[in-house]
Amino acid sequence: MIETDVATITEMLKGFALGFGLDLLGAVLILIVGWWVAGRAAALVRHSLKSTKFVDATLKPLASSIVRYVILIFVIVAVLSNFGVETTSIIAVLGAAGLAIGLALQGTLSNIAAGVMILILRPLKIDEFIEAGSISGTVVEITLFTTLLKTPDGVFISAPNSQIWNSAIKNYSRNPTRRLDIKVGISYDDDVDAALEFLKNLVASDERVLKDPEPMSFVATLGESSVDLTARGWVATSEFWPTFFDLTRKSKTELEAAGFSIPFPQRDLHVIESAETASTAKSIAKPAGKPAAKTAAKKPATSSRSTASKTATKTTAAKKPPASKS
Repeated sequence: MIETDVATITEMLKGFALGFGLDLLGAVLILIVGWWVAGRAAALVRHSLKSTKFVDATLKPLASSIVRYVILIFVIVAVLSNFGVETTSIIAVLGAAGLAIGLALQGTLSNIAAGVMILILRPLKIDEFIEAGSISGTVVEITLFTTLLKTPDGVFISAPNSQIWNSAIKNYSRNPTRRLDIKVGISYDDDVDAALEFLKNLVASDERVLKDPEPMSFVATLGESSVDLTARGWVATSEFWPTFFDLTRKSKTELEAAGFSIPFPQRDLHVIESAETASTAKSIAKPAGKPAAKTAAKKPATSSRSTASKTATKTTAAKKPPASKS
């Protein structure tokens, strides 16, 4: 009887192990194949969208990520169903877990929502230079959670989407043209009208400066040591910085070659001395040299007076009559 029970239990264990082993092996195979398929599908979507022109470059990495995560979710459901877990219970558990995770990760979910809004409204795109709050740089990629940027000096920035979305975004690359201001100061002795005309022609002579709107020049401010002039023109956004650097250099060299002077920061002080100020200064200055002379003159007088008083004392003592003898 006992041998029969042992044999029965052994057969049951063998059947369970064989069935569980097959299920485990099938789950592992499904997981490996699903992971590989998810990666290949994401790469295929990324490669296919790379050559298309009607899809914005900002959406391409996001689309490949969405495809990969969707396939992985189906793979996990298939693995669990392979072990006999009902999908309805899985969906219920995932719903409850999603609610709890959503309450715990409000900041992360806000980044997802901000990323979706950025992709829909598109205030920024890849390869555009933006400034959002204290962050500035060229957009490299926009993911579900973060926006990746690169600063002009090559620094990598990963900013949360919510921080970008909740700030005022300045997009320096969106408009096709930008205004260019060249500022320079001349001396007060120079001819202002001639300098304004020369500076305007200097900016207009550059081929990169647009003819419409027409370049102009004007007096910006009257500084402490110079008359500050500004020449203004419009250039293509891609040519802004090269044009700015060239015209800034030429405004210095060619203005000086034309006879205009660019003064250093300086300040002229004019001291006005009134009659009362002069008399007060003299009265203060006089006692400074006299006390020594007076002291030197008084010292001999003091010694002579003391000598005279001693002599008078001696004379009085000598003239005093002797005491009468009794």
